[in-house]
Amino acid sequence: MILRSVFTLVISLITSVVISQEKKEYKIHTVAFYNLENLFDTEDDPITFDDDRTPKGKDHWTQEVYTHKVKNMAKVISEIGMDLTKNSPVIIGVAEVENRKVLEDLANENSLKANDYGIVHFDSPDRRGIDVALLYQKKLFKVKSSKKHTLILYDQDTNTRVYTRDQLLVSGYLDGDLIHIIVNHWPSRRGGEAKSRYKREKAATLNKKIIDSLFAIDPYSKIIIMGDLNDNPNNISVKKILNAKSSKKELVIKGLYNPMARLVKKGIGSLAWQDRWSLFDQIIVSKSFLDKDYSSYRYYKAGIYNAAYLITPDGKYKGYPFRSFSNGSYTKGYSDHFPVYITLIKQKK
Repeated sequence: MILRSVFTLVISLITSVVISQEKKEYKIHTVAFYNLENLFDTEDDPITFDDDRTPKGKDHWTQEVYTHKVKNMAKVISEIGMDLTKNSPVIIGVAEVENRKVLEDLANENSLKANDYGIVHFDSPDRRGIDVALLYQKKLFKVKSSKKHTLILYDQDTNTRVYTRDQLLVSGYLDGDLIHIIVNHWPSRRGGEAKSRYKREKAATLNKKIIDSLFAIDPYSKIIIMGDLNDNPNNISVKKILNAKSSKKELVIKGLYNPMARLVKKGIGSLAWQDRWSLFDQIIVSKSFLDKDYSSYRYYKAGIYNAAYLITPDGKYKGYPFRSFSNGSYTKGYSDHFPVYITLIKQKK
C-alpha cells in the first residue's frame, strides 16, 4: 500500500509564551531536484547531437544499458526523503533528459509506478538535446499552468546564437496551497568559469524576471527555484542577481532564502571536480515559506541525498558521485550529481 500524505511528523516547537515544548502533528512532503546525467533513449534524433548515445554510437548505448540506467534513476528518486516522509518526492525537477519518452519510461519503472507521477516537459533548443522537466504525484499536486521561458544567448566572440536549456515554470496546488516551481539547468562552465560566467548571469537575469512577474501578482507568492545552476550559492548569479540570502534574518518581503549556502560553507557538495566539491544543485525558496503560521506549507529543512551506493567506492574518483558513464563505458552507476531536496511541513487540522 502506498503511504502518502496521511504520514505525519511530530515536531517539537518552542512557543514564545512558555519555555516548555509543545508537540504538534504535521503533514510533510519532500520536494527534490536531480540531474540525471544524460538520460537519453537509444534512438538517433537527427536535429540534436545525440549520436553517441545510440547502439552504434561511441558510447554503445544499447537498450539493455538504457533500461538499466532508467531503473537506477527511478530507484534513487523513490528513496529521496523516504526516511522522513515514508514517500518519494511529491515534486521533483530533473535535468539532462532527452525527451518525454525517457520521462514516461522513468515514471513507469516499478519503483515509481505506484506513485502515479505526472509529467511537465517541453522540448528545448539545446543542441545536445537535453531538457529540464517536472515530475509530480498527481494525487497530491494539481498543476494549474506551465510555461517554458527561452534563454536567448549569444557568444561573446562570434556573436552567434548559443542554444541552451529553457527555464520551466510550473504553478499548481499542493493540498490547496498555490506553489510556483522554476526548474533550471543553467549554461555550463565549458571554456572556463570566468569566460562562461556571463551565460549564467544571463540565466539568472531571466530567472529573476520570472520571479518578479510572480511577485508582481502576489508579493507573498510561494516560489521554489531549483536546478543545476552550474554556480555555487556565493557566485554573482545566485548571490547578487537572484539576491538569494543565506540568512533568514536578512529576508524582506519578496526575498529569497538559499539554504544551500549554509551547506556549502561546511564543505558539502552535490558534485566533485579535481578534488573540489561544488554545490551547483540548489533549491531556493521565497520568504513566504518561512512564515511561522503553519496552517499552510512551510520550509522545514534542506539536504543532499548521498546514500552510500551513490558514492564511487574505489579508484581515482573514490568518494565522488558514482556516475553512470566513465572512461568510455557504462559503469552501472547513477549520476555525476547527488540529488538535493527540501522538506515542507503543514500543521494538520
